[in-house]
Amino acid sequence: MQVKSILNRIQLQKGFVYENVHWLNVDQTRALGVEIRARKGSRPKCSVCEQAGPGYDVLPKRRFEFVPMWGIPVFFLYAMRRVACSTCGIKVERVPWAEGKSHLITTYKWFLAGWARRLSWKEVAEAFQTTWDNVFRSVKMAVKWGLQHRSLDNVTAIGIDELARRKGHKYLTMVYQIESSAKRLLWVGKDRTQKTLIQFFREFGQKNTARLRFVVSDMWKPYLRIVTKKADQSLQVIDRFHVMSHFGKAIDKIRASEARELKAKGEEPVLTGSRWCLLKRPKNLTDGQAVKLQELLHINLKAVRAYILKEDFQKFWTYKRSAWAAKFLDAWCRRTMRSRLNPMKTVAKMLRSHRSYLLNWFACKDQVATGAIEGFNNKANVTTRKAFGFRSIDVQKVVLYQTLGDLQEPALTHKFC
Repeated sequence: MQVKSILNRIQLQKGFVYENVHWLNVDQTRALGVEIRARKGSRPKCSVCEQAGPGYDVLPKRRFEFVPMWGIPVFFLYAMRRVACSTCGIKVERVPWAEGKSHLITTYKWFLAGWARRLSWKEVAEAFQTTWDNVFRSVKMAVKWGLQHRSLDNVTAIGIDELARRKGHKYLTMVYQIESSAKRLLWVGKDRTQKTLIQFFREFGQKNTARLRFVVSDMWKPYLRIVTKKADQSLQVIDRFHVMSHFGKAIDKIRASEARELKAKGEEPVLTGSRWCLLKRPKNLTDGQAVKLQELLHINLKAVRAYILKEDFQKFWTYKRSAWAAKFLDAWCRRTMRSRLNPMKTVAKMLRSHRSYLLNWFACKDQVATGAIEGFNNKANVTTRKAFGFRSIDVQKVVLYQTLGDLQEPALTHKFC
């Protein structure tokens, strides 16, 4: 079977004909060149308004890069016509295999974008003998198409969080759809400010915002304030992960302070190497950490008392009714305020001030995947590390949408991968 026959089966170009196929030398590399000509009697289409018009003249022949065959680069060769458009004036014609001035065939872009989901962009460029910029342009095209064709009509629960993009407290604001039936990245914004979150709600639209039933976030007041202002009909929920992270910080602070006190008094350094014993859940401890924890529990230490308070609070999340959870929360806060453990008392005060948001968790826990927020953030960090970081925010947004956005692809005549 000839190469022309294969192309006619998988990449038929309406209004154009594949002619002869021959060898080319491109940058000292052997490649296949596929000559293309317009069908007799066909009229070129304006690249702006896409209306057919009379031909004006013909430009020099151009190369368009296609999907490699058997590891051999393939190029379409075509002399672009200019059309005398009655509306737009003299314009270069629109061809079905490429967009604008791009030298990459659209099919090849989707091919590279597909592989970029599986490998790093550098690895894709090396595997298919192309450039990193070509891979980036391909992914950017796929993301743009996916965002234009996605539906937001079914979004009823969102999660808002920040993602550190580089050192120096530089953040991105991430908004996810976190329903049990659908989890994806909805939006990425620069910085962690009120203006950033306001921009999301503007782009999300009033109709979509009015459909929101649950909004999950951390305890950062600007987030809570903007959600109250823009989506007051929704139920605001504090993310469980962020609540428990404050317990970890408090225990770590108490442990470090007490370890210094023991060292100053010349007593046995029993807290040395105990950090993760106190921060981890019991089921996640290694054998050595479990033994160390059992030893610590027999000693009257501030860090141990703080650990017991943290593990006791875990019962809060097991209640089925918010009324019983509220009684437990109030009792736990009263007991903690008498503990003389200042960092834990700070946590208790914080929980009291966010009491209503905490109790809202029980209204959404069976309908919203609150744990998906931190899972998405972990994937985002892995993606960024895999590419050794991004200097440009625009590039980072593209890769995050591609990895976490669950974007659709168009129905192609042939899938190459």
